[in-house]
Amino acid sequence: MKRTLLALAAMTLAAAASAQSSVTIFGVADASVARISTSDKSVTGLASGGNASSRLGFRGVEDLGSGLKAGFWLEGGLSIDDGTSGGFKFDRRSTVSLMGNFGEVRLGRDKTPAYQNLENFHAFGDTGMGAINGHNLVSGSAAGTAEGSNPKRFSNGVSYLLPKMGGVYGQLSHSFGEKEGSNSLASATGLRLGYANGPLDVAAAYEIVRGGTVSTGVDYKTYNLGASYKFGAFTPMLLIASDRGNNKRVDLYSVGVKVPLGAGELRAAYSMYKDKKADEADSQRLALGYGYKLSKRTEIYAAVAHMSNDDNASRKLGSSLSPTPNKGKNMTGYEIGLRHSF
Repeated sequence: MKRTLLALAAMTLAAAASAQSSVTIFGVADASVARISTSDKSVTGLASGGNASSRLGFRGVEDLGSGLKAGFWLEGGLSIDDGTSGGFKFDRRSTVSLMGNFGEVRLGRDKTPAYQNLENFHAFGDTGMGAINGHNLVSGSAAGTAEGSNPKRFSNGVSYLLPKMGGVYGQLSHSFGEKEGSNSLASATGLRLGYANGPLDVAAAYEIVRGGTVSTGVDYKTYNLGASYKFGAFTPMLLIASDRGNNKRVDLYSVGVKVPLGAGELRAAYSMYKDKKADEADSQRLALGYGYKLSKRTEIYAAVAHMSNDDNASRKLGSSLSPTPNKGKNMTGYEIGLRHSF
């Protein structure tokens, strides 16, 4: 009888623990056959992440009671085409959080507030042939910064996310540069505020990244505004962005649309990159794609994109296979791939 009672007690405790906490393994496996060409070079092969970035992650939540929850999120990128993972680092996200009615406090490496607008208000997000490529418009290797003039992610970050408030959402993030001295070298701060209700979603973001040197600092500033509105089956999207700093400025304008078609979705986007400090350094990209859902988690997709570069521009397409064209050379890319989420 005593053994039966002990067994029942153990089962009860295990059930309670299971109800209060959870850990999930998740990821995306995505690969495509792609060809990208310019007038003087071309490449054909297998690309990783044509529809969604390939990744592997672990996340969990524990119910602490009284409306509080603790959580963690560890996520690293993968290359499906060759099986490499860069020694597998949780470079996409590594955070620990405390959540409640007050919102969420999140510590660690995560997407910047401004980058989230680039992903959310573009028909192709930031993956594959049609990727927005809207981060680090000024410089991908800006001196003194951790990951460029306007990086995708902050390391050493502290973020506060607003709770749900009738459609209003927002995030304030600060990344510690962790450099000696008092001028905050390599630090960054970002703010995002938006409103989503029914068919409308609109958000604005501002970010400042401290670069340069200890003696001479340079502030790289980013502004963007994105919006989408669902008109029946059509969801048009608009994005305006600007990166400025170190006597450089690049503006980005993008319009796109998503349309359900059959068992899938048609996507189209036009983007224009304007260099305000250099002559003949603008670019334009047109992308068209379609994703057909084989199931809730599996999709086969195809896309085509064309990048037109002015004489002093050399912007490339978003595919992981894409080479950087010579200045003034246009680029065209095609791909067909398969994405599976788990």
